[in-house]
Amino acid sequence: MTVTQLNVSSPRFAPARAGLAVSGLALATLFSPLGNAEEKTADTRLDTVTVISTGVRGQQRTVADSPAPIDVINSDQLLKTGRAELSEAISKLLPSFNFGTNIAGYNSVTRPLTNRSLGPAYTLVLVNGKRRHNGSVAQRGSVDNSGANAVDIDLIPLSAVDHIEVLKDSAAAQYGSDAVAGVINIILKSSDSGGHVESSYGKLFSGQGESIKLAGDQGFAIGDGGFVHLSADARKRAYASWNGKADSSVRAYADQAKEAAWDRVAIKNGDPDLKAFNVAYNAELPLADAVRLYSYATYGERDAEVQNYYRLPNGTASVPELYPDGYYPINNIKDRDYQFLFGGKGELADWNWDLSTTYGRNNTHHSSDFNINPSLGTSTPTKFDNLATFRFEQWVNNLDITRHYDGGLFNLTPPVQVSAGLEHRWERFSTFAGDELAYTTGSYPAASGAQAAVVIRPEDEVSLIRNNYAGYLDLGWDLTERWFVDVAGRLEHYDDDSGNTFGLKLNSRYELTDSVAVRGTVGTGFRAPSLTQIGYTVADNRVNTDVNGNVVPAITRLTPSGSALAKALGGDDLEPEKSRNLGLGITWQPAPRTSITADAYLIDIDDRITLTSNIYDRGDGTINALLASQGVAAGTWVNYYTNAFDTRTRGLDIVADHTTPFADGWGQVRWSAGFNWNKTTIEGVRDNPAALTASGITLIGRDREGDLTEATPKTKWVLGANWTVDNLAINLQTTRYGKVKTLAVNESGDRSFNAKWLTDLDISYTFAEALTLSVGGNNIFDVRPSKNAVYSSLGLSPYGNPPFYPGGGSWYAKIAYDF
Repeated sequence: MTVTQLNVSSPRFAPARAGLAVSGLALATLFSPLGNAEEKTADTRLDTVTVISTGVRGQQRTVADSPAPIDVINSDQLLKTGRAELSEAISKLLPSFNFGTNIAGYNSVTRPLTNRSLGPAYTLVLVNGKRRHNGSVAQRGSVDNSGANAVDIDLIPLSAVDHIEVLKDSAAAQYGSDAVAGVINIILKSSDSGGHVESSYGKLFSGQGESIKLAGDQGFAIGDGGFVHLSADARKRAYASWNGKADSSVRAYADQAKEAAWDRVAIKNGDPDLKAFNVAYNAELPLADAVRLYSYATYGERDAEVQNYYRLPNGTASVPELYPDGYYPINNIKDRDYQFLFGGKGELADWNWDLSTTYGRNNTHHSSDFNINPSLGTSTPTKFDNLATFRFEQWVNNLDITRHYDGGLFNLTPPVQVSAGLEHRWERFSTFAGDELAYTTGSYPAASGAQAAVVIRPEDEVSLIRNNYAGYLDLGWDLTERWFVDVAGRLEHYDDDSGNTFGLKLNSRYELTDSVAVRGTVGTGFRAPSLTQIGYTVADNRVNTDVNGNVVPAITRLTPSGSALAKALGGDDLEPEKSRNLGLGITWQPAPRTSITADAYLIDIDDRITLTSNIYDRGDGTINALLASQGVAAGTWVNYYTNAFDTRTRGLDIVADHTTPFADGWGQVRWSAGFNWNKTTIEGVRDNPAALTASGITLIGRDREGDLTEATPKTKWVLGANWTVDNLAINLQTTRYGKVKTLAVNESGDRSFNAKWLTDLDISYTFAEALTLSVGGNNIFDVRPSKNAVYSSLGLSPYGNPPFYPGGGSWYAKIAYDF
């Protein structure tokens, strides 16, 4: 083996030094013999003894005994990440998850959380084991152009979360559509007494992005053995930007003095100014005859102000009489989100039953300030209170039953756990038109429509409804004391074109020894097109990127794949996505304080849905003629969602955990190491439509292939050490994100971004077992992504779409009180 020596004392290797230090200590300790075996008491065992309910219907198991890979994240781990939002906190702790960054427009608020390089549409989100409703905004931009409306878990209060169970395995046969890559099950706090309040404040090292958060929760006893647990948090985050300045080729003013005085800030895209609050309750009330009623609800509000490109005073988007110095349009995005669940559970004739109903709704409203419709001249409004509204609603009813047969089925099989259930899911996606003045074309010789805005016109309004009916059967056998086998099947019917499907899953775990076990999974999955993918239509009056990588003004029309316009350009009705998965893993627990797991996986997805590349006239008039035949203005850019790819994703997850106790009051250190490797390849691409081939247009370009194969890291390390000494706790974590690429339509426009180490530190001290003071930093070495994005004369962010936050390091201080 060849060893390359590096001068790690050099300042430019500071992040690497932190990463190597933690990894070296962790690996050295993980695989070193334990000290005194008699000191390994039960209270220092790892989370491998945590009882979980995700992954095997109707039967709770420990993490160590699970036949599928499951990670458990507790509330303390989430809080120590220093992150205010739940999705980013999860990505900081689990190597298979990545948190995408959007830097512009209406997608700057809802951000994609990918699992095993698959977009958020492929991971099902549950709360207390029940399906969480989706958001209302279609994913479009950054690294996710699937058009699916992902669940927005940031609208669940972090203060309400007791722990999170993450199933890193396909579970579509058990839980239904969206569980192709796995399941996130958020378990809410359920204590009947005590509480927690906290306040935190922080900023980026740059001085931007001021962040303030208040949070609290408390439990109360009700009835005889019941509880209600209340939670709330409120947060404010200020605007932050990491763009450059416009170069000398950009001229804003004809007047030389004004041009010289201009600060050359032509781009304000970045993190939006954000204000939000979330509240929740979780409750149970026991009744007679072993029946328990239960309920939970969450409610969230989030208001964001999104900055945009500078509309130059001498540009086509300006009206000098109104904005003689130009203007920066502001998008106002208001989210209102809630979910309510009510149910009961009990026992009848030796069967445990669980009956529930839940309704959730997400509503997103767009307005704009400091904005105009330039084509209306001086008669234009300078603000638009109503541009567009998006709404998604979901109503789910579940009946689940389970029973354990010690003597097996009909006394002919080994002991078996039988679980079955029925589900009805109703969902509706709606859009509502905005102010007519926002899209009217006037006579003034300037750009048409409200700037930097998504506007819904009356003809683009949709209201799509569908029902899903499903039933499942899950059988879990303990064939021997060491061998467990689980078989699950699920039949689903959609009352739209998605039709019928049957999913099957077989997984098993076998103990080779008392400390070593192997586990494996084989299964099929099914994902119906989301209603946003089927029917969402909108016209954007913003900017877009042409085939040469240039950012240019463009009116872009997203049209449904089954519309006449899409079909004229080669579109067709969407088909469901079908998946097949294999998994094989090994678990090793050499001691109560040590756990190591390794799981390999393969996921095939056919007919994968994505947004087409931009279709626009390249100068020969062919596309303009097709647009004219559909009553669409010449020069319009068009795209739609289509079944574009067959993909194969291969990967490996490794997680290691060990606790080292020290003598003489030096406490203990919990070491952790997580690694994920994954690679997605394109196995098939839909044929290019003849209507486009003649113009040299590729419907599914390399840019869309790159979204799936290159835009997320192929490797990710998460290395941590948590040292506790009496009331002092020091948590150090370093994360390595592998290199990523952005592919362009033309290969000459491809960009590569190097691998980076990011290091986080949290130090806390508890006084009188109740008051805890914490200080910490995220990305304490202020590491930025590689500066290798396509050059922009306006100064657009040089970082591309990195897999981590591009704003650099930040610090925070927090005070918390437990009672």
